[in-house]
Amino acid sequence: MGITEITVAAYIVASLLFILSLAGLSKHETARSGLTYGMAGMAIALVATIALAVDNIFDLPDYDMHWLPVVLIAGAIVVGAAIGLWRARIVEMTGMPELIALLHSFVGLAAVLIGWNGAIEGAHFDGVAPDDHGAIIGIHAAEVAIGIFIGAVTLTGSIVANLKLSARMKSAPLMLPGKNLINVGSLVAFIVLTGVYVARDVKDDTTGYVLLAVITALALFLGWHLVASIGGGDMPVVISMLNSYSGWAAAASGFLLGNDLLIVTGALVGSSGAYLSYIMCKAMNRSFISVIAGGFGIEAGPADDTDYGEHREIQADGAAELLGDAKSVIITPGYGMAVAQAQYPVADLTAKLRAKGVDVRFGIHPVAGRLPGHMNVLLAEAKLPYDIVMELDEINDDFPETDVVLVIGANDTVNPAAAEDPSSPIAGMPVLEVWNAKDVIVFKRSMAAGYAGVQNPLFFRDNTQMLFGDAKDRVEDIISHL
Repeated sequence: MGITEITVAAYIVASLLFILSLAGLSKHETARSGLTYGMAGMAIALVATIALAVDNIFDLPDYDMHWLPVVLIAGAIVVGAAIGLWRARIVEMTGMPELIALLHSFVGLAAVLIGWNGAIEGAHFDGVAPDDHGAIIGIHAAEVAIGIFIGAVTLTGSIVANLKLSARMKSAPLMLPGKNLINVGSLVAFIVLTGVYVARDVKDDTTGYVLLAVITALALFLGWHLVASIGGGDMPVVISMLNSYSGWAAAASGFLLGNDLLIVTGALVGSSGAYLSYIMCKAMNRSFISVIAGGFGIEAGPADDTDYGEHREIQADGAAELLGDAKSVIITPGYGMAVAQAQYPVADLTAKLRAKGVDVRFGIHPVAGRLPGHMNVLLAEAKLPYDIVMELDEINDDFPETDVVLVIGANDTVNPAAAEDPSSPIAGMPVLEVWNAKDVIVFKRSMAAGYAGVQNPLFFRDNTQMLFGDAKDRVEDIISHL
């Protein structure tokens, strides 16, 4: 069996491991094994690809510098691994969403470079009859244009998402005049340019490169505009959708490189990311098409200057007293808990309350945090039992029978305006109806609006009290008073 056959077998094994990884990551209990499957699949794929590349290099006839590409491959692996280990070691959980967005941009950049390389190299006709060369050239040209377009959209879109998530760019949606026409016009222009590029005289390299440069620039602009036009409240969906784009970009690169594993892996990532984005849009009562089309059909609403009255404050001892008298408690965490790294004292508080016979559960909104599953990961990290962590649709009907709700760092996901104010930017979005509980304690640093920039009437309700300060410190204070 030659190296080519071994590589094909390794790719099949890697593909199966990637499928098992997706299946494992779909549940709390199997997430760790899912991650292990994915790492094993990637290791097998990487080793097989490198082995095949090295074998092909040494098979090159009349080439006196076989060692040079091998050294370059080894250097790229070492540099990439060093950067990956460094970032994995220093990144905080709060920085994970923007890091993932940045990694998506690398996939997009790779797809653009592979597309341009494919254009420069031209089509290959190994084993193809001369009469079919014209069709192969056309298919290759279409693959190049589509791969570059998807990659460039992913590149700039991911960079904008990174800037928004890291607060280096305003989270409010960019509302350029005629923004919907800009998006539609860009897509139409891409289709026309691709048609011209495919139909051109293949001997005219200058025209081909000019057309590709225009397609690249157009896609870079469209990626920037699409994500810049989406508000902060929808960024979790954007991250998921960019994940899908990166998958399709990888699949397009697989076609250009003739790499079956890259096609399979890209399709798995692309389809699973798109489906997750669809599920999240349904959970947020958002139009899937609207979100992926850069907020198509969504116009900026007037600023909310409503006077909701005065808020009430509570201290740690008062919160401890309410919790001590409670029979049922629901904790709804948000991004603020991640920022404060409060999941560990929250786990301690949960253990103490449960030891006193209090029924403690967690209500997780589908887009709590800035990444799908963000809160679930944090709670699992703190060793909280999976069976007390409930999704929105599992727990929403239980709030009226709940004595105390602790809202720890959540804001938009518990905003009653979504259910009660049709003019609100988040109107119709399913939220955790915490205001139906007997008492609500909101942990916040200040009265500032949430990531979506929308004021929260919950803070001014008669049954709500605000506990200001760092969430981790305040939870530890409550534990000491208990």
